[in-house]
Amino acid sequence: MSGMEQKYIEEAFQSNWIAPLGPNVDAFEKELAEYVGVKGALAVSSGTAAIHLALNLLGVGVGDKVFCSTLTFIASANPILYQGAEPVFIDSEPETWNMSPEALERALEDAYTANHLPKAVIVVNLYGQSSKMDEIVSICDSYNVPIIEDAAESLGATYRGKQSGTFGKFGVYSFNGNKIITTSGGGMLVSDDAEAIEKARFLATQARDPAPHYQHSVMGYNYRLSNLLAGVGRAQLQVLPERIEKRKVISELYRLLLGELPGVQFLPELDGLISNHWLTVMTLNEEEAGVSVDQLIQALHEEHIESRPVWKPLHLQPLFANTDYYSHQDHVHIAEQLFHTGICLPSGSSLSTEDQLRVIRCIRDQFERSYEIKDMSLLKEYEV
Repeated sequence: MSGMEQKYIEEAFQSNWIAPLGPNVDAFEKELAEYVGVKGALAVSSGTAAIHLALNLLGVGVGDKVFCSTLTFIASANPILYQGAEPVFIDSEPETWNMSPEALERALEDAYTANHLPKAVIVVNLYGQSSKMDEIVSICDSYNVPIIEDAAESLGATYRGKQSGTFGKFGVYSFNGNKIITTSGGGMLVSDDAEAIEKARFLATQARDPAPHYQHSVMGYNYRLSNLLAGVGRAQLQVLPERIEKRKVISELYRLLLGELPGVQFLPELDGLISNHWLTVMTLNEEEAGVSVDQLIQALHEEHIESRPVWKPLHLQPLFANTDYYSHQDHVHIAEQLFHTGICLPSGSSLSTEDQLRVIRCIRDQFERSYEIKDMSLLKEYEV
């Protein structure tokens, strides 16, 4: 927490605005819309709810197909099933680890030939970095297929000077407890289509018709964010630039002290893309390193340090067995490679330099060649 949240929470209590309505909700929507540069925003209970509403607004239903990044958390794809539609998974590419424009183009070509274009493409911006949106937008525009940009992990990142989450018809942010800013649980749907956002607001509030009694003509959802949690979000948004800077420092220190190890590589950072560094992730060539991902995770666990593999691709998940999937290139499966070689390192904004050095020492101890940090002056510029 930033320390400023209590002010907005206290205002909610004093004014008795506790329910999923109120001044904090309105202000949070306005402030986030201004931050990312869109015309409309809707605060909801989760990023998953925001994706679900976006699919609903695009008319996705039974028998439809929706293309989706395969290297992501299952919440990106579950709403496709909510609508009775069928996901088609698109592989990653090696430069951003996000959706492969090559695979997407092949998938759309096949869909066009079969006269069954998808109703939407869900592009996920993984680990705080934008996808190659110029290429993806161009491909989707050529087939007139709308984009839902899942920027749950990339709030504050930019692509060629434009905020992540603002390239598609709809953008989605998450404020879950593990994100760069949090409302404990929550999300935001954004768009330059203000009319669509108002329709989403109606659907997210149980689709209650304007009548003196309770009347409902269409199915709605209980998806609004509470005024209390919106107050937390307002305070968190104020410190987002600080959070991004702190996580950049954390990423740079990992790269400095682990990047020279044999077989170690980090998520690339392309020119024109500015990451929010939400999570620092490295890959490991086990033959060069002389140590496996599983060994590293176990060694860290024994030191009470949490680490994880990268996301298991959705096309490999039992829930999505037998769904269509397009690889980056023939016999080149980038998401699967990353799943087998990637490890997510502790990256929280509250991570101290001392604790981060403990993580680094533990990792270096597992490599065949020993290493000792002899010149601590290297770290002074990174101390926070």
